[in-house]
Amino acid sequence: MKSYLTNLTGAFCLFLVFSTYSLAQSPTDELMMPKNDFCLLFNYEYGEFNQYWEGDFLRKNETIATVQRRTAMLMAAYGITEKLDVYAGLPYISTNSTTPNGGKFAGTFGVQDLSIGLKYKALEKSSDKGDFSLYGSVLFSTPVSNYLSDYQPYSLGLGTPQIAWRGIAHYQLNNGFYGRAAVAYVWKGYTEAERTYYYNDGSYYTPWMDVPSSWNFGLALGKWFFQNALRVELSASNQTSTSGDDIRPYNAPQPTNKVDMTRVGAFAHYYFPKIKGLGVLTYFNQNVAGRNAPKMTSFGVGATYQFGF
Repeated sequence: MKSYLTNLTGAFCLFLVFSTYSLAQSPTDELMMPKNDFCLLFNYEYGEFNQYWEGDFLRKNETIATVQRRTAMLMAAYGITEKLDVYAGLPYISTNSTTPNGGKFAGTFGVQDLSIGLKYKALEKSSDKGDFSLYGSVLFSTPVSNYLSDYQPYSLGLGTPQIAWRGIAHYQLNNGFYGRAAVAYVWKGYTEAERTYYYNDGSYYTPWMDVPSSWNFGLALGKWFFQNALRVELSASNQTSTSGDDIRPYNAPQPTNKVDMTRVGAFAHYYFPKIKGLGVLTYFNQNVAGRNAPKMTSFGVGATYQFGF
């Protein structure tokens, strides 16, 4: 029984980093806050999977059936200047399995990682056909609770500090259609496991594991409707780890594993014209390919409220 559970360790954990801040007015998109404006986002996300890639081989979750994950996140954004925004976010997560207590394993819940970021508009060029802009962002995150990073697939997160540097290019036509491309390098530090020995192409007599960093790429196509009251977009993204090993058959995986994945999604955000500052959003994501990764399906809903001082 235990081999089915532990075969998901690195896979599920790196999914968290891949999906963090894929919402509107975040360090990953082109929207900027007006100077001295403040925006609050409350978001709820549900995700589940019953298959995962062990290396590049797709397996079923035989013993623990479907793994479920629920995330409630509060995020805030503030416009320091017209070209510089600051962000902060904190998620609360609960995990479980559709089998009673995951067989002999219980799910968990708690606060995960605090994230703080900056985004800067570096360039803006206008023409008769549309507008082109470039952005740069940096996002730092660190655990704020003492959760177990190698208790998988139920762990809240990686249990390691991370820094993501991101470049974003955006072009929007006058008719509301737009395209966006982004590339990010995500550095990940060490996590402390609840054991003093592990194997990673050799024996390591230490609880500290070096979590592989990654390159993340993203493309989005979208359109604004109803005089910029509704935004709809389709997206595709990829995470490629810079190092790491594969989950070994019938052995426990670990945060040193190489986790690659490709995801497609859809997103919509509606701003109420008659209720100034209020908006609602919804989105759907599906992992379609991977290596040591869960075949995750997720959807989310949220509300935003923006106001000025």
